[in-house]
Amino acid sequence: MILKKKVQQPDEIIINKAQQVYKYLIAFYGLPVWRKATSPLDEMISTILSQNTNDSNRDAAYKNLHHLYPTWESVRDAPTAQIVAAIRTAGLGNQKAVRIQNILRQITAENGALDLSFLAEMPSAQVRSWLLKFKGIGPKTTAIVMQFSLGHSAFAVDTHIYRVSGRLGLRPPTMNVEQTHEWMEKIFKPDQYGTGHLNLIRLGREICMARKPACPGCPLRSFCNYYQNEYLSI
Repeated sequence: MILKKKVQQPDEIIINKAQQVYKYLIAFYGLPVWRKATSPLDEMISTILSQNTNDSNRDAAYKNLHHLYPTWESVRDAPTAQIVAAIRTAGLGNQKAVRIQNILRQITAENGALDLSFLAEMPSAQVRSWLLKFKGIGPKTTAIVMQFSLGHSAFAVDTHIYRVSGRLGLRPPTMNVEQTHEWMEKIFKPDQYGTGHLNLIRLGREICMARKPACPGCPLRSFCNYYQNEYLSI
């Protein structure tokens, strides 16, 4: 059995820095608004479709899927090849279609119905474990469903947040993505998770890009490790 490596406790310096980041990003971007809240199952499927693609492709695939198959029961029972075709714009259609249908079938087998509203009443730790048992549901999808659909506090880490948190020095440089989910929940407060998640993603998309980050226009450059160590040394 492989034991999960325990995430260390962050020190006060990192926690204080996270609070600075939170404050500066609100001053720069304001309080973000999550798109219209959806049911836990809707959010789960949408997030699966978002894997390895952009929001536009995800939304197009989700809209087409719902147009062709108005209920999750109809998605579950449709020929897999038809689901692959319906979600093609999201990429990895063969993989995502199989995962979506298998998850829908497993939920039906366990609960008798495709309804996850009962998770809202469960303790957060149990909700996390329940969602993570499905193949294709990882920490990011779990956290998004918990935070934005079920009302449970969870900090989702995507590729933008992982990159930005590393450059800022908010996490140890060798920490992997899975560990970073738990780490971010330690350095931000539960009532900051949603806003922190959305503003860090926006920063990663608009300023702290993977290639050629626009450091001079970043509101966090005065305490960003990357800016101090890389950009100013050029």
